[in-house]
Amino acid sequence: MKKRIIYIAISVAVCLLIGFLAGFATQSSVNDWYVTLNKPEFTPPNSLFAPVWTVLYILMGVAAGIVWSKGYHHVWVKTALYHFVFQLLVNALWSIVFFGLKNPFAALLVILVLMTLIILTIKWFNVVSKPAAILMVPYLLWVGFAAVLNYRIWELNP
Repeated sequence: MKKRIIYIAISVAVCLLIGFLAGFATQSSVNDWYVTLNKPEFTPPNSLFAPVWTVLYILMGVAAGIVWSKGYHHVWVKTALYHFVFQLLVNALWSIVFFGLKNPFAALLVILVLMTLIILTIKWFNVVSKPAAILMVPYLLWVGFAAVLNYRIWELNP
């Protein structure tokens, strides 16, 4: 149990750090370029994004920590965690492409890849731990919503 708590704490910290770095790298565009874009009526207020992402990164970290605690020596655990790390990096890439490069179309392509990687991660997490897979579902749902939002922003800002 102590090992699991340590792995979860490390995983949550890594997820939050990646999220913080991606957010930090794109903050200036959020405050200037993003506010000038035409956005669909279902766009959440900017103040909602940080708390939602914080909760999602915590859930993702808990899920990864649970999987990691099953024993990194096991091939299924390694495979699940490789998928997890790769999707986490693509998650950060989306922020850089959308906000940093100010390219909603390229970001749409990235987010579609991200959704595929999240689904694969959930699949592999489910092989190792069903609760870990379930903890990833809110993330998938939010990224699905973000993909629709990304698409509409691209469509409204030719």
